[in-house]
Amino acid sequence: MQMNEILKEKIKEKIVLALDVKEFDEAKTLVDELSPYVGTFKVGLQLYTKYGNEVVDYISGKNANFFLDVKLHDIPNTVEKASENVVLRGANFFNVHATGGLKMMEAAARGAKKAAEKLGKKPPIILAVTMLTSISEEVMKDEFEIEADVSEFAIRLAKLAKKAGLTGVVASSLEARKIKEACGADFKVLCPGIRPEWSAKDDQKRIATPKFAIGEGADYLVIGRAVTKAESRIGAMEKIYEEIGELECLQR
Repeated sequence: MQMNEILKEKIKEKIVLALDVKEFDEAKTLVDELSPYVGTFKVGLQLYTKYGNEVVDYISGKNANFFLDVKLHDIPNTVEKASENVVLRGANFFNVHATGGLKMMEAAARGAKKAAEKLGKKPPIILAVTMLTSISEEVMKDEFEIEADVSEFAIRLAKLAKKAGLTGVVASSLEARKIKEACGADFKVLCPGIRPEWSAKDDQKRIATPKFAIGEGADYLVIGRAVTKAESRIGAMEKIYEEIGELECLQR
C-alpha cells in the first residue's frame, strides 16, 4: 500500500515505543534507528532507575518526544512536586496511578501546569494508569477482593481522572471504546499490550493488535518487544504502519 506523508505522520504520532532494555547503548540504538517511525519514546522504570536523566536528555537531544513512565503514586503534595520536576526535565508525557485518588491526580495536574508556565509552554500529556495489563479478572477477585470486573473498574477510574483534569488514561484497548463513550472523544487513551498477530504475547494478559486498538478508539499505541526484539526492527515497524494505514484509509 502506498502511503502519503500526511498519513505517515498521523500514524507516527500514535506510536509510542517502549525502551524496555537493560543498557543505555541499547536504548540509543533504538532511538537512532527508529526515530523516523516513532512519535514518542517511553522510558520506564528499568532504564530510568539505572541511567536516570542521561536517557531522557539523549532522547531530547535528538529532538524526539519522551514519555517518562514512572507511574507516580504518593500523597498529593509529593506528587505535585514530582510532577513539576518531570515537566521541568522536558517530558512530553508522564503518568500517575489513578488509584492514588482524585486529590492526588489534581495535584499532578497542578504541578505540571505550574512547571509549564515557568517554561512558557503548554503542559504535557498526563495520563492516569487505570489497570495494569498484567491484572486479570482472577487477580481482581482473588487477590484484591474487588468484585467489579476489570473493564468496569477501569472506566470508573477513567471518569475520576477526567474529573481531576488529566489528559487521558493508560488502559487496555478492550476498554478504550467504553472510556471514550464515558469521557468524551477528546479524552486520550493510550493502550499498552499491543501485539501484532505475528508476534509473541509474552507476560501481558489483555493484549490487542494495532488495528483492533485503533478501531476501538486508541489515540496512542505502546509497542515494545514486537519491534525491539524483531529480526528486522525497521521491517516490523513497516508492517505495523501497513496494518494501521489500511484502517486509517478505510476510516477516512
